[in-house]
Amino acid sequence: MTGGPRPTAVALDIDGTLIDHDEGLSPAVVDAVRRTAAQVPVILATGRAWSTTKPVAERFGLPAGGFVVCSNGARTLRFPDGKVVDERTFDPTTVIASVRKYAPNARMAVEEYDGSYLVTEPFPDGDLGVGARIRVVSDDELAPEPVTRLIIRDPEQSEADFVHLAERLGLHGVSYFVGWTAWLDIAPEGVDKSTGLKVALAQYDLDPSGLVAIGDGRNDIEMLTYAGRGISMGSAPDEVKAAADEVTKSVQDDGVAAVLNRWF
Repeated sequence: MTGGPRPTAVALDIDGTLIDHDEGLSPAVVDAVRRTAAQVPVILATGRAWSTTKPVAERFGLPAGGFVVCSNGARTLRFPDGKVVDERTFDPTTVIASVRKYAPNARMAVEEYDGSYLVTEPFPDGDLGVGARIRVVSDDELAPEPVTRLIIRDPEQSEADFVHLAERLGLHGVSYFVGWTAWLDIAPEGVDKSTGLKVALAQYDLDPSGLVAIGDGRNDIEMLTYAGRGISMGSAPDEVKAAADEVTKSVQDDGVAAVLNRWF
């Protein structure tokens, strides 16, 4: 099966798209991504920090000089040296106070410049990425200066609970994304993965009409609609599938490879 004109660039989410939720990686997907990256720019676009994104780029053998979009679009960096090409921040003070009012048991984290995290209490193992470095601080010490993102997590709550929490918080002046579990990512206003992809494509002098983007989460919706062709993973929530131009197989069934093998 062919898929029309060959893409001029490919944007790929990581968790639930390239890698399953147990950190499993399929050889078929690795092979497809490597073949693609040898022919057109492949841009990882993720909610992860740079510190946990770089090892994934290395596992896929992405060529030096490319770009990765981290922190849901708030940071765009060059691979492999980590030079920051673009960064967006906000002051989370009022959001932190609001979270404590409406979700007093929630854990919060902010990403430091070096990719480590300040947390109000430890997150469940692997939540912030395997090997992520953390430091436990008080609410008052969490964000002494503007940050790229604020993560809110409550393992005792459900995904639906956090959809309602986002509504109750009355978030203004920020963007937010509800994750698969009781997870809420707060980003600077107007910032999402498409923000970073615009920066990356400008480095290549490429137009988004030639971009194919693949993702599985609510934080991928803007990326999928920005790309010339947005493709949702088969296991994505319904609203993500609705935003995509097509739906591929799940990560367990090598959905990314099924797409890339059409052209590369």
